[in-house]
Amino acid sequence: MRPLILPILAVVLLALAGCGADFDTDQMRLCRQAIPPLNPPNARIEIERATKGPVPRALRLLYRVQLGDDISRHRSIDCLFAGEGGGPGRGALVGIASDGRPMADASFYLLRRFYLEDRAEPPPDPAAPSAENLPAIPISVAYGFQQGLSALPSAAIYSLLAAAYALVYGLTGRIILCFGEFAALGALSSVVGVALLLSLAISTPLSGLVVAFAVAILVCALHGFAIGRFVLRHLERASGQQMLIATIGLAIALSEYLRLVQGPELRWLPPVFNSPIPLAHSGTFIVTLNPLALALAVIGLAVTLGLVALIRRTAYGRAWRAVSDDARTAALFGVDARAVHDVAVIIACAVCGMAGVIVTAIYGGMGFAGGFSLGLKALVAAILGGIGSVSGAALGGLCIAIFEAAWSATLPIEQRDLAVYSLLAVVLILRPGGFFGDADLTPRQV
Repeated sequence: MRPLILPILAVVLLALAGCGADFDTDQMRLCRQAIPPLNPPNARIEIERATKGPVPRALRLLYRVQLGDDISRHRSIDCLFAGEGGGPGRGALVGIASDGRPMADASFYLLRRFYLEDRAEPPPDPAAPSAENLPAIPISVAYGFQQGLSALPSAAIYSLLAAAYALVYGLTGRIILCFGEFAALGALSSVVGVALLLSLAISTPLSGLVVAFAVAILVCALHGFAIGRFVLRHLERASGQQMLIATIGLAIALSEYLRLVQGPELRWLPPVFNSPIPLAHSGTFIVTLNPLALALAVIGLAVTLGLVALIRRTAYGRAWRAVSDDARTAALFGVDARAVHDVAVIIACAVCGMAGVIVTAIYGGMGFAGGFSLGLKALVAAILGGIGSVSGAALGGLCIAIFEAAWSATLPIEQRDLAVYSLLAVVLILRPGGFFGDADLTPRQV
């Protein structure tokens, strides 16, 4: 255990020492967008730095206005926000002061109503990335590159959930239809964990992400242990139809449980580390990278690869493969099939909780009913890849993410989900075992 102390201590110290911010990136951007109408139309605006305002919940931006070649002026804007909040309207802009002089209520209403909000396109951001000094690439390459970057978080989420399906199905030949709800449980748990951290006044963006993952993994693992011990263990000899009905009931119960805990309204996390990084451009189209989305996608894909390595290279993986091939023969060699199954359920539920944290951190929030469609798409990915194989299911998640990105880039996005489910029907007809599984129908009862 001693070799693990230093890495764990380093992670904790890094989390506590992370660069904090009292305002999220959405609030910073909204305050920057209010600057252009306060200056001449042809002024060149350069944001210098951001500080705390003179009153609580106020953000002050110091910027420089360039008029022509010789005239330069330093100015400031103070943006007053309503507060943190827990819904989509958190941190609403409620007041503006320019160079220390508060804006009149009527002027502020007109600015917010007809400039910041009621527009066909978002107002210009003085700190938006510029195409200057960026490599130029063809428009088709730029658009495809942007779609590929946008698909990375979906690939991580689908791969994690699909691997969770395969981890349990490979042992029992049964599909557990409540893993999507476990992702929703992880999402809610992460929000609660960050809220508790905020109450301790030691929150930073990095420590918030660490706590969100830790709480979600712990809560989902405990719920998975309870479900495996008190529900799934009693269904070991049940038919596939009975298992489907029982796990559908579990999914409904978990969804209602989340609805009662969080209520009908969504609970949101403030956006952090999501300022776009420009990479290339094609005319006015700029390819940007979201640092948080990339980091979480890398974490999710790394955990998926870790699951594959767990099955292939560890003692537990050998026991898992033995029970998967023949549970009775494995028992003759001293392998406890029941313990292997319990551990698989706990790991699968914890992995689903991580997927819920990724959804919440990147997209802001996840409702109590959001796990159904997410779990169904992950099940499609697992079947496409070969649901009896963890590595095949993970590759199926990548395939679904790529398919969705390609469809969204070229065809009507409102028909994307229909296309995904149609793809499942085609694969089941042509190759029932999935892309990376057996070509014939599996003998197990599903």
